Amino acid sequence: MGSPWKPILLLSVISGLSDLAWAVAARPISYATVLRMKADSSPSLLNPRARPRQQPDGGLAASPDWPVFASHPHPALSLLGSQEDYRSEESEEFGPVFIQEPDDVIFPLDSGDNKVVMHCEARGNPPPAYSWYMNGSQVDTRAGFRYRLVKGNLIITNASESTDFGTYQCRAENTFGVVLSRDAHLQFAYIGAFSAKTRGGVSVREGQGVVLMCTPPPHSPEIIYSWVFNEFPSFVAEDSRRFISQMTGNLYVSKVQPSDVGSYICLLKNTATNTRVLSPPTPLTLRTDGVMGEYEPKIEVHFPTSVLAARGVTVRLECFALGNPVPTITWRKLNGNIPKKARLRKSQAVLEIPNIQLEDSGTYECKAENPRGGTAFKGHLQVYTLPQWVRMINDTQLDSGEKLQWECKATGRPRPTYRWLRNGLPLTSQGRMEIVNGELSINKLQPVDSGMYQCVAENKYGTIYSNAELKILASAPIFVTNPVRVIATLGKDVSIECKPRASPKPRITWKRVDRKIQPSKRMMLLRNNTLRIVNASRADEGDYVCRAENQLGWAEMTATLWVKEAMRVELSPSRVEVTVGESVVLSCKAAHDTSLDVTFQWLFNHKPIGFQQGSGHFEYIHTVRAKQLSTVDLMIRSILLKHAGKYGCRAQTSADTVSAESELLVRGPPGPPGVVIVEEITETTATLSWTRGLDNHSPISTYHLQARSPFSLGWQTVKTDPEPVTGNLESAMAVELNPWVEYEFRVVASNAIGTGDPSAPSRGVRTKEAVPSVAPVNVSGGNGRRHELVISWEPVSEEFQNGEGFGYIVAFRANGTRGWKEKMVTSADSTTYKYRDETFPPLTPFEVKVGVYNNKGDGPFSPVVVIHSAEGEPREAPSDVKAYAISASQIRVTWRPPNPGPGRPKGYEVSYWKAADKEDSGWKQRTTKNETALVLGGLEGNSQYVVSVKGFNSIGQGPASTTVVAKTRKAPPVQPPGNLLWIQEGNNVSLSWEPVKAKENESDVIGYMVLLKQEGRGHNQVTRTINPSTTLTLPEGGTYVIEVRVLSEGGEGAVSSQIRLVTSSGVRAKSGEAKEHLAWPALLLVLLVPSASW
Repeated sequence: MGSPWKPILLLSVISGLSDLAWAVAARPISYATVLRMKADSSPSLLNPRARPRQQPDGGLAASPDWPVFASHPHPALSLLGSQEDYRSEESEEFGPVFIQEPDDVIFPLDSGDNKVVMHCEARGNPPPAYSWYMNGSQVDTRAGFRYRLVKGNLIITNASESTDFGTYQCRAENTFGVVLSRDAHLQFAYIGAFSAKTRGGVSVREGQGVVLMCTPPPHSPEIIYSWVFNEFPSFVAEDSRRFISQMTGNLYVSKVQPSDVGSYICLLKNTATNTRVLSPPTPLTLRTDGVMGEYEPKIEVHFPTSVLAARGVTVRLECFALGNPVPTITWRKLNGNIPKKARLRKSQAVLEIPNIQLEDSGTYECKAENPRGGTAFKGHLQVYTLPQWVRMINDTQLDSGEKLQWECKATGRPRPTYRWLRNGLPLTSQGRMEIVNGELSINKLQPVDSGMYQCVAENKYGTIYSNAELKILASAPIFVTNPVRVIATLGKDVSIECKPRASPKPRITWKRVDRKIQPSKRMMLLRNNTLRIVNASRADEGDYVCRAENQLGWAEMTATLWVKEAMRVELSPSRVEVTVGESVVLSCKAAHDTSLDVTFQWLFNHKPIGFQQGSGHFEYIHTVRAKQLSTVDLMIRSILLKHAGKYGCRAQTSADTVSAESELLVRGPPGPPGVVIVEEITETTATLSWTRGLDNHSPISTYHLQARSPFSLGWQTVKTDPEPVTGNLESAMAVELNPWVEYEFRVVASNAIGTGDPSAPSRGVRTKEAVPSVAPVNVSGGNGRRHELVISWEPVSEEFQNGEGFGYIVAFRANGTRGWKEKMVTSADSTTYKYRDETFPPLTPFEVKVGVYNNKGDGPFSPVVVIHSAEGEPREAPSDVKAYAISASQIRVTWRPPNPGPGRPKGYEVSYWKAADKEDSGWKQRTTKNETALVLGGLEGNSQYVVSVKGFNSIGQGPASTTVVAKTRKAPPVQPPGNLLWIQEGNNVSLSWEPVKAKENESDVIGYMVLLKQEGRGHNQVTRTINPSTTLTLPEGGTYVIEVRVLSEGGEGAVSSQIRLVTSSGVRAKSGEAKEHLAWPALLLVLLVPSASW
């Protein structure tokens, strides 16, 4: 039985051979490729990489897709055309293109890995070969072991500054040409050691300025300076008096003080390696021959007179002066303002400008001043920019004999200059080649002009490269699709294209039935070699032949023309009206030639409708075909206003395309009204006008006015005049607004279908001021200190204050009196007023009312309420205070409350202190409620305490009671019960221990407390006994812990060691068979563990 894979394998082989034969016949190739094919027929040369094609006028265009003569070729030919798009770039040939170019490298000399890697990678077909140049000379990677090439990367072993420091450039080359990379600089990071020689001391007078020199050792690249005072890590803090220059590394002290005396060490940190080195110490001492007097500032360190900086970096300008008193540093820019982004650092000694730009250039001045005088320094900051491409060159394919026109353009400061390279070698204007700055032109291109070109733009601060490949094409004419079929519509014009692939351009001739076609009014030969037939008829059907010929060969293409009847399209209904939410079906019918297939496309407002799944509104109902009639339907579901417009049906055959249109009108809620204008504003009204919006095919019936203020919850519908606002109006008045409130207004329209979207809000307007109309609410009072009347109320919201200058009028009078006393409270946020009068007794009733006012006048008062004056703080002290000890750490205090009356206590405060101390050193404890007893805890045993009690309320505290004295009991014994013995009989455990004897300074023993607890359960069993023994009952099986504590007058004593019993559930020992320390049936495990608190 044959393998089922054999037919498939055979088809694959045939398909591959077909692709190869088609490729050889169809692709234009360069002269260089033609020569190589004669030497060796490499299949890889048959698929040159597709590149942008240069037009004769120098413009850039995509490679031609060589379209066929008609818009609908035969399917078999279409398959061949798709194969060209499918071929991958792997089979295309092209010159080297950099993927990665080398970057600047800073290599630490003390690195453990003594290898430097300069990266370079390019793609190309054939794969490129690499070489490297250092300082313009080629690096020999074959001699010795120090230089190696790994792919395109250059690896330098045992790198040293003396032999390897410099500028490197990567060179990539294949058969199509050579490209050079950008320059990369290799430098080495290191920092030397300070000289070990002892530094001499510096001696100055107090008040004198001093500069301590750092004198750094050789280093690369930049380093950071700091100074250590006396010993590491005590660093010198920079301020207005002390400054460390990152330019010189020196420490500057503008005015020496006695606290500056000590030893100073300069600390360097290499930014690339993080290595740190310390200088020998420099001692600083004060001279004894007097104090330095005041003197004017002297600038000791400053930025250079000319500063160059690259755009985008951060620039730091230094300026520091010595002087007595300490000078103040100020900055200015002479030809403008200092940039807003600039920052002053280190007590204004450093002007820092981040992300510097060209406009930041200029002359900057720092000025140092003190009461003795001033001095200044000026310097110019100049910003430069590296070259940046504005226009680059691109890969180009041109025919032999055409003209190449390339232009590259870059910006930069200073302005860049240009030079050109071909295959890595410089070009100059000569013969057919002309170079003017960034423009390169070559006339009458020849195969020798093929290669890799580079435009180089450079200024003194940098160099950039733009690379492109130039290919010169050469091929005999080839027709990709041949023959072709062209279908025309009866009575219409038809065009038959002739676009062979050829280089140089071929000569084109047309013929029909072996006769050359002569141009006429009906048959015209266009400039692009297309044959155009006007008013096609059945007599024009037949074969047409296009012949293309150049010096490399010729080819012919046959086009067969058929002429068909014109198609007719009808779309119904042609006009339809619907309401929002309804659905409609549009039907499109096309009458066409039976031999032609028809396709349909639906359009909305001349744009194709997308029938994405889940869109919900549009549904395409598939074609229904008859003999000469095809029909498709479009259903529009749940119509929205946005669906109104023109709907088109486009029917297309291989002969022609015909369209028809239908108009859909959608009735819906009105659109938003136009701009809302506030015409007039009063205290409580606003007159509004607006313009009509769309009625969406249903007349507007009413308008609703809405307002929004800072006090409303969103938009609220307001009352209007007239009420309602009918649809024929475009103006109305909003009424019952609040005075002195800022409002925005909008208008909403309604019709029989619904309410539409609101208009845009009007500008904010404020109603005019008016007398307040709302009185305060919840007027109440009470509390306060003795002889005070406290009146409180809920403040009036700003919404109802009606104007500026809002405040309150507080009126009150004692019950039974006539005249009102009125007091003004000017703060609108006030909620309380206190009136004090020594003459009225506590709890005097008052009639009270609170009114409002503003700049427009007085408003209403609240209803009258009765409020009593304050009763005051407690007047009497608690009586019958008693205190007695209940343990070594606790005393219980009781008392009797004072007699009822004004100043009733809300609680009590107990003060207590040791009898040997003062009251100020004592403690205080308050009751949680109006209680008459309290337990004081945390006291020392066998100690006397003095106790007093006083009442308090929200007003204050009353007088203290007479003091009483109580003595705490002696502390409980510290010795725990010991020598615990136990015997189990059944579910009973007999327990005994040695009695505890109290020492002289301890409380007498009054008994013992035994705790039985089961692990994992919350149940505890406590047994008290006066004897040193007891019997416990085990409720059930499990793990039990037993502890014993001593009880004394002073409280509970120390706990014994724990007894842990592990017993199985339901097992009981028989009477008379128990053994001491072990219950045998239950396999009791008895453990002694350290005691724990319970």
